[in-house]
Amino acid sequence: MGQIISIDYGKVRSGIAATDDMQIIASGVDTIQTNFLLEFLNQYFNQNIVDGVVVGLPVDLKGNISDVEVDILKFIEEFEKKFPNIPVYRLDERFTSKIASFFISQSGKNKKQRQEKGLIDKVSATILLQNFLEKRIR
Repeated sequence: MGQIISIDYGKVRSGIAATDDMQIIASGVDTIQTNFLLEFLNQYFNQNIVDGVVVGLPVDLKGNISDVEVDILKFIEEFEKKFPNIPVYRLDERFTSKIASFFISQSGKNKKQRQEKGLIDKVSATILLQNFLEKRIR
């Protein structure tokens, strides 16, 4: 069994999280500049067995899709061409950034560390992946 990774896709940077090889626990991996995301994934896939990728679906409180979805769909199209054997799953990412900010604030980090957007992206990707794992078990 390989890992499942998640991507909290953003126009500037994207948070990455991965499961353990048993696909039980999600952990933050890194935050990558989005224009280097495919390159990062290529290196990651060369070093790890990956069974699937979860990409957040940016939905607002009213259920409307965010503007970044256009960029996400382009990314998924490029991803599927480059990695045709790795399935892509989508999952509503509503509230992941707010939950990530809350968890970071509770972790004892100082104000500057709590406001670091890269950390929020990585934790958001971790929450997204954990949500995916929980939905898959049910």
